[in-house]
Amino acid sequence: MSERTEPIRLTDEQRLDWLRLIRSQNVGPRTFRALLNHFGGARAALEALPTLARRGGASTPQICSREQAERELEACGKFGVALVARGEAHYPRRLQMIDDAPPLIAVRGDAAVLAMPPVAIVGSRNASAAGVKITERLTRGLCEAGFATVSGLARGIDAAAHRASIATGTVAVFAGGQDRVYPPEHADLLDDILRTGLALTEMPLGWEPRARDFPRRNRLISALSLGVVIVEAAKRSGSLITARLALEQGREVFAVPGSPLDPRAEGTNSLIKQGATPVTEADDIVSVLRPIIGTELPAREEDAAEAEKSRAEPAPDERARVIALLSPAPVSIDDLIRLSGTSPRIVRMVLLELEIAGRIERHGSGLVSLI
Repeated sequence: MSERTEPIRLTDEQRLDWLRLIRSQNVGPRTFRALLNHFGGARAALEALPTLARRGGASTPQICSREQAERELEACGKFGVALVARGEAHYPRRLQMIDDAPPLIAVRGDAAVLAMPPVAIVGSRNASAAGVKITERLTRGLCEAGFATVSGLARGIDAAAHRASIATGTVAVFAGGQDRVYPPEHADLLDDILRTGLALTEMPLGWEPRARDFPRRNRLISALSLGVVIVEAAKRSGSLITARLALEQGREVFAVPGSPLDPRAEGTNSLIKQGATPVTEADDIVSVLRPIIGTELPAREEDAAEAEKSRAEPAPDERARVIALLSPAPVSIDDLIRLSGTSPRIVRMVLLELEIAGRIERHGSGLVSLI
């Protein structure tokens, strides 16, 4: 069994550098980690961004200034928001284990809820009366068994799960900033949640949620949890995205069966056909998750391994071989390594340069493509 790594604690200057780096253009969670691994720290990575962008074939990216980061930190303090870094003691350990874990999360409320075993409950915004009723019943049963709930503060099933677990603890995950409650009519619900629970997002204050931000939020909902319960979901429901992400992250997936005549049950019934655990009462969930509680999560060895690698830059011919293999069609990084005949270190560095230049897009399962 891997040893549990000791939590880190950033200094004020390090937190400022981390914030500047993740708020800079073309730097997402995966790129952030790659930059830290390669350059040894956020400040060195910030200094290297112009050079990386130039090598990738673009002009200097927009880099978050010290003044911008200081203003954001000051605004967070006034709003009661803490920016917790990946690896710090209050950063949720299960969230930390996913490949695209946010370097910084903005949290507000009672962090004690994170010590409870969490279960995500999501479903249709246009929930039926029966869907709301079974959500409340499942949630109360999970609360009595000592679980916390995680959901997205949306209308329908999400709101029902939050309301039924306010007394014991629930986590609301935002697609926008902490000061941008969505939907707006749930502001009072959020106030109730914050008394014993937590609000969490990776987005800065002032960020208005867009359609593409909700799948990003969904990956956090599933990653925070031991398992995800889908109560009602139509064929193209966003809750099915959460279920897919949960499977990719190694989480358990549960689904409440519904009438074949109800379009809101089409997605959940399909999940059951594909192997999701059918749920009619809380014990169905507890019996599966109870053995998982307290199990040691494997320490990520990739970061340490990457940090030990040479920092030599790719030669022009190596860079050219990797770029020539890329196209708008997604290709796996493993295939790039094999077909280019170069080392994994060289391929990763070329991809990092291209990403900072805004020329590639990263997909799930280690796939990349040209933009």
